[in-house]
Amino acid sequence: MLALVLFIITLALVITQPRGLGIGWSALGGAVAALLCGVITLQDIPVVWHIVWDATFTFVALIIISLILDEAGFFQWCALHVARWGRGRGALLFPLVVLMGAAMAALFANDGAALLLTPIVMALSERLRLQRAAALAFIMATGFVADTTSLPLVISNLVNIVSAGFFNVPFGAYAAAMVPVDMVALGATMGVLWLCWRKHIPATYRLAHLPSPASAMRDEGVFKAAFPLLGLVLTAYFITAPFHVPVCVVSGLAALALTLVAWRGGKVPVRLLLAKAPWQIVLFSLGMYLVVYGLRNAGLTGELATLLAWLGQHGALAATMGTGFLAAVMSSLMNNMPSTLVGALAIQQTPGLSAPVHDMMVYANVIGCDLGPKFTPVGSLATLLWLHVLASRDVRISWWDYMKAGFVMTPPVLAAALLALRWWVPLVR
Repeated sequence: MLALVLFIITLALVITQPRGLGIGWSALGGAVAALLCGVITLQDIPVVWHIVWDATFTFVALIIISLILDEAGFFQWCALHVARWGRGRGALLFPLVVLMGAAMAALFANDGAALLLTPIVMALSERLRLQRAAALAFIMATGFVADTTSLPLVISNLVNIVSAGFFNVPFGAYAAAMVPVDMVALGATMGVLWLCWRKHIPATYRLAHLPSPASAMRDEGVFKAAFPLLGLVLTAYFITAPFHVPVCVVSGLAALALTLVAWRGGKVPVRLLLAKAPWQIVLFSLGMYLVVYGLRNAGLTGELATLLAWLGQHGALAATMGTGFLAAVMSSLMNNMPSTLVGALAIQQTPGLSAPVHDMMVYANVIGCDLGPKFTPVGSLATLLWLHVLASRDVRISWWDYMKAGFVMTPPVLAAALLALRWWVPLVR
């Protein structure tokens, strides 16, 4: 009970961040309290650090890359091209924006996609002179697709990185299993978003007030480096995986290379961007996961393992759907980052699982923790930050309105992704 109370208090502090504490210091404070209360021990610290360090520094590197590209105008350039590809037809522009969000989530993680693309889409809506309801449709689509299509690669979500590292899933093996599943999730997302927002999407829009994509380019050197660097990095992930090179090494070298290019060009405020990088995520990952490890020490994951064992006895379909929806519910209630470790520890402790069912549960836990946060605003930090970005631009979405949309749109996408997982994974084993 003490471990659970400490977790709830820590999560509340992370969400509210009183007096500007930030997510890092809030989580670290909870970890110190857990240590002082005997919920965790000093011996747990290196165990948890071993779980989170690669994911944490990979995330920081990806955000640095995203911030530099954004400051250079790369994403605005992409958005302006997408608007022109829409040819003035709203029914074509809407899926193109969703596809752009899915591509950003795959390469730059869901947080980068939600936080960087949202203001760009808002600015694009203003330039196209869309009505408020139409602009809101594009904004909601951007926020939703950032999470629902963050499945394909290990780097696409912090959840994926933690899970792949915990279970020693190679980059290539993960992609082979999850890229087809992500395609299904993307199709389901596109369909759900269209059904929910089609009445608000304009039939046509004017391109006359749209600037040329070239006008968005603020650093030509960064632009010239962007596509070759992204291609090289993506290739390096697959090549280095068999040699057990940490993902953060590849991401870190890419961030360093792009930083040097931007520094040399002198048009991107590199020092300012490095200061804006999410360094507190290092403290958050260690602190929050130490608090979660206290739940493991208190026996919570053991109880969850009993439930997973029962699901495993009822076949692969029950194990996949049950694990995925259980992870989704936990993520929506207690945030997806702690839920990821709770689910992973429980799967690790579950006795009597066959290898196929074990693999299904591992991937289903990832899907549930990637998609489950869309049920509630507290499900992921990316959603809370996304709502903050909207509020700073006088677009306010209440928690109740968000949850109404989340409960309508999330279940079909989650179910489609889990069914695709059940069908596909046995074929790639």
